Amino acid sequence: MSLRDSLMYHLNVSLLGHGALRIQRIKAQMTMNRQGWWHHEHLNPPPVTSAWLKELISRHYLKGRWITGTQKVAWVTSGAPIEFLKALGYYLIYPENHGAVCGIRRVGDEKCKVAEHAGWSRDICSYARTDIGTILSGKTPVGKLPKPDLLVCCTNICQTVLYWYQVLAQQFKVPLILIDTPFLYSKAPEHALDFVEKQIQYAIETAEKVAGVSMEPKRLRHVTELSHDAVDLWNRIMHTGRARPAPFLAFDEFIHMAPIVEMRGDQATVDYYRALLAELEARIKNGTGALKEEKKRVLWDNLPIWFVVRKFGNLLASRGVALVASTYTNAWGELADLIDPHHPIESMAKCYIHPILNRGTGQKLQTMKTMIEDYEVDGVLLHSDRSCKPYSIGQMDQQSILLKQLGIPALLLEADHNDSRVLSWEQSENRLQAFFEVLGV
Repeated sequence: MSLRDSLMYHLNVSLLGHGALRIQRIKAQMTMNRQGWWHHEHLNPPPVTSAWLKELISRHYLKGRWITGTQKVAWVTSGAPIEFLKALGYYLIYPENHGAVCGIRRVGDEKCKVAEHAGWSRDICSYARTDIGTILSGKTPVGKLPKPDLLVCCTNICQTVLYWYQVLAQQFKVPLILIDTPFLYSKAPEHALDFVEKQIQYAIETAEKVAGVSMEPKRLRHVTELSHDAVDLWNRIMHTGRARPAPFLAFDEFIHMAPIVEMRGDQATVDYYRALLAELEARIKNGTGALKEEKKRVLWDNLPIWFVVRKFGNLLASRGVALVASTYTNAWGELADLIDPHHPIESMAKCYIHPILNRGTGQKLQTMKTMIEDYEVDGVLLHSDRSCKPYSIGQMDQQSILLKQLGIPALLLEADHNDSRVLSWEQSENRLQAFFEVLGV
């Protein structure tokens, strides 16, 4: 660590940056607490706590702009175990989260085209193309992404990440840790858990060498405890959607999930989710829903369509349809019981082998059936995501089964989570209008 890098980091992040962001948050919350500030025909005001979310995300990327030379950096896949990296003092970047930011800012297409012009196929995941396009162009809406000292790839979400991170390893010439998780068709066998646990132990050894420090068991337990608390709180936040009217929608979850993906294991994430949960519970007590008039309730399956999240939300709200739950955001909370701070490495193996994309389509269907019952939904929106084939497999069968077995109508929407060139908004809107008629709104 150089003295200059350290001084620049503390000046721009710890002193100026954090102070300015805190002031922005306080001003935003003061505005949100004033009467008459909110004007929307169908939606009630968002939680006041949401101003804190912007501060958290901005602080994270601000830190990344100045982190080089002060802290080791690891780029990781969204389903990778990160507790050991946090315990070793790594600053983490999730290319998928950055890709979502690009999608929301509507620059995903631009990044994808840069990658395509360099020879990468449009059939590749749009997150990967967004990431590669960002690297090739050197431009990002968050200002700057720090170069990694280490790459960590876990195959529990798809195989694309393996080839994607091999490209990153060649680009940056840094070590790549691969954690390969056997696919689960039923209960995880002991030999599979042992296999993953040994890989995590090896990953820790490699991460220690790159970081130049040794793992402190006490520190690992503490980070794992924070991770458990954050995941548990996130689960409880999502469960507020079971209330009638729902105080929080899946569209809100898509945005508020950023800390659970990128900053679990941090005290600030636990504090933020605890405050958000308290506000949502108060709304339930007061009978305040996210919609001014909730008529029907639906479940979302697959990744969000980031570049039209608000547009979709407004369309559903205009018909009184509340998107009360999502299998995607649920995946970040359903494994809370598998995280054990007293046995962090063993629990990492259990937790990270069980994500929804590493289990069979039958188990995913059962998850959907359980959520349909728990959240009392009237219909399901299935996003057939061109970029995420593992998540989209089986949706046509699931659509048929939900109707035949549960009498729940499901609409299949064809799109892509980050590439707007795949979506026909007019066609999707027409199909949604027909779906609303089926729901009776």
